[in-house]
Amino acid sequence: MGIGEPNANLPAFDPKARGGGAGADFLTTRLETMVAWARRNSLWPLPFATACCGIEFMSVAAAHYDISRFGSEVIRFSPRQADLLIVAGTVNDKIAPILRRIYDEMPEPKWVISMGVCASSGGFYRAYHVTQGIDEIVPVDVYVPGCPPTPEQLMYGIIRLQEEIATGRKSRDHRSARAAAERPA
Repeated sequence: MGIGEPNANLPAFDPKARGGGAGADFLTTRLETMVAWARRNSLWPLPFATACCGIEFMSVAAAHYDISRFGSEVIRFSPRQADLLIVAGTVNDKIAPILRRIYDEMPEPKWVISMGVCASSGGFYRAYHVTQGIDEIVPVDVYVPGCPPTPEQLMYGIIRLQEEIATGRKSRDHRSARAAAERPA
């Protein structure tokens, strides 16, 4: 039998068959497990790139590394449509309130990756105007080291975050939803 023949017997589900296929057309699982699986495989990142780490993030989104393999191909530049904030680069004191506002505008659950040594610890900028780690501003879930970190390191950080999301953990910031509810409109 050839592929183009009209009477070719293709493997298909036969509901009348006894044994292997009968009664297997439903799935049972816990709702929390299914929601965690969906969240894990559909991260929508918002890049907050201020320095050379942003160039490395661009290469992760390009065809060679292809971040879409991990369900993160929908890169959003609106905080209301993103659930993963990737802070890549130096954050100084003037940008810090903007970063906090962007974080506050993201819907729950939300996660943060600190990409690069400048975002994680201030880097080699030991000055009064540079924030010595963005964890002073927003809670960080995954730190990606390097100056600048390689695309493989960022992909590993995303995989680590996906593993944490699969366990059902939502975010390190348990205060954000309560603070948003208490904030005057």
